[in-house]
Formats: sequence, structure tokens, C-alpha cells
Amino acid sequence: MAEQSLPLAAHLRLRTHDVDEACRLVGNDLGVHGLRPVDPEIRLDARLNGVAFDGVGLYSLGYGTEVLITPQPVDDYLLVEIPLSGAAEVSQGRERIVATPELASVLSLTRPMCMRWPSGLESLIVRFDRAALEAHLGRLMGRTPRRPLTFSLGMDLTRPPVRSWLSVVELLRREAETGGAMLEQPVALRQLEGLLMTQLLLAQPSNYSEALSGAQPRVAPTAVERAVELIEARAAEPLTVEEIAEAVGVGARALQEGFRRQLETTPMSYLREVRLDRVRAELMVGDPGATTVTDVAYRWGFVHLGRFALAYRRRFGESPSETLRRGTRDVLSGPAGPPTR
Repeated sequence: MAEQSLPLAAHLRLRTHDVDEACRLVGNDLGVHGLRPVDPEIRLDARLNGVAFDGVGLYSLGYGTEVLITPQPVDDYLLVEIPLSGAAEVSQGRERIVATPELASVLSLTRPMCMRWPSGLESLIVRFDRAALEAHLGRLMGRTPRRPLTFSLGMDLTRPPVRSWLSVVELLRREAETGGAMLEQPVALRQLEGLLMTQLLLAQPSNYSEALSGAQPRVAPTAVERAVELIEARAAEPLTVEEIAEAVGVGARALQEGFRRQLETTPMSYLREVRLDRVRAELMVGDPGATTVTDVAYRWGFVHLGRFALAYRRRFGESPSETLRRGTRDVLSGPAGPPTR
């Protein structure tokens, strides 16, 4: 394996040639498993890079030689393994796939399984905390899941819904690799984790896909009104549509349908408009020497600064920086004096 070839190189967690050490330390992050080199004469070159957040972790892993991996059932995690190079044989129960850069494997880890990684294979791995993901699932459905969440083994990375999910993974990866400010903002990070969970649940077939895709019950107008009040009062907080729905006692998808029917928008679009108004109000009275558009935007939960600037200009007809400069000029100039003869 070439030096520094793995993603997340600045976040090295393990580099070893010892099989037992690799098995133990990789297991700390990705679950208990067995590890055996196919050819014991070829030295293992295990490297694990990774970062962990609240409910999601992002890792890259390679062993440098052909290995057999036998993950054991665990209650804590679910993993999505995306080969960056090579092809891995993966079997779980009756399901068997060959994972490639176009076909990831989704490891529900509810029963024993086996993987064969060839020499040189490297994978990007997204780890989901099972409790957090199942709680997120419950908020989407409006009820607590009664069975453990399990996914189909193969994830077709060429399908449009999965490509959307993968673009969020790539955003998280870039932020982690570049030390992006987004990961230091609780609002932005929670939104990013929630989006990763939602996209995975909607894009990848699971034992809850039918429940997620079925017709949603109508919500009462009062539930939408309470949601609007909550958004107005807590717009600065790291809200997600699932948390808003849970707070007003309905499912997330049912609340979305209620917003579309009653307000011709969605909860998150409504929240974005409220936040745009709050950003504008803050920029209007800000000091250009002490206030930055980036800080204000992040504080109000805008993750993508480019999209924020575009939405702001569409809404107000000027850029955020123009508002900041103009607001100060308006304050300094004061009200117009009486007309002179």
C-alpha cells in the first residue's frame, strides 16, 4: 500500500504489521471481528484512518495483503463499506455480493458474516450508531421501530438516490480532510449527520422501506401551527425535520405532507426562510470590522456557504456582504433631515 494513499491521512488511528493488534484496534472502531491473512508469508500492512462524531463515524481501511474478515454480530453499529479500489467478496446469510467501487456493502451486523479482501483493496467506511439511526428512523415514521433495522447487503452506488447519499459522505470527508469549519459548528454537524441518516434510510432497501414509502396520515392544522411556532422560537438551534415532528407529536413525513398541503412549503424550507430573515437582521446592525458573513451564516445553521449566498440574493436582491456594508451606512447616515428652501 502506498504511503498516504488512504483518505483521512491526517487522522491516523492505526498502522501496524501485527495481526492481533490490527484485529483488536480496528475492532474498537468497527466492531469485533476475526482477521486472518490468506498467505501468512506476506506481511500485513494494516492502516486505519478515521474521525468519529456523535452518531456517525468516517474511516478508511486497508490491509496491504489478502485477508479473510469475519465480523461478529454487534448491537452498536451498522457499517457501509465502499471499496475505493479492488473487489471484495462479501456474504451475509444467503446474500452474497462482490463489492466494488460501484457496489458498496451495507453491513447490518445482525448475524455472522464473512468477507474476503484482496491485496491492495482500500475502503471508505461510514459507521452509524445503531441507536441513533433507529431513533432517526422512528422520527421519520412517527413510531418506535419494533424490530432491529436491517438493510439489503448490496448498495448500488450508481442509483440517483444513493449518489445523493454519497455526495453527503464526500462532503463530510472533505471537511474532515481539510479541517473545515463546518465540523466545529454544532448546528451544521447535526444537520449533516441527520441528512446522512435520512438519505440512507430512504435510498437503501431495508425491512422498514415499505413503512417509509407508504401513505402518510393527515396531520391536523394545529400540528403544523405548533411546528411553525417551534421553528420561529428555536431557529438558532440545530433543528431537523425529525426533531420538529417529534416535538409536535407526529411523524416527520406526515409533517412534511401537512406543510405542503397547508403552507405550500416544507418544514426545512420554512426554517431556511426564517433563518435568512434572522441573518439579514443581524447583518443590518453588524459592524463590518467585527462581523463576518461566514460566522453569521454558520451561527444560523447554513452549511453550504455558496448555496446560502445564492438563496440570500434570490430572497433579498443583494449579497450578504452588501447588506452588511449598507446596514452600517444606513445607521451612520441616520434619518433624512427636513427639506431646505
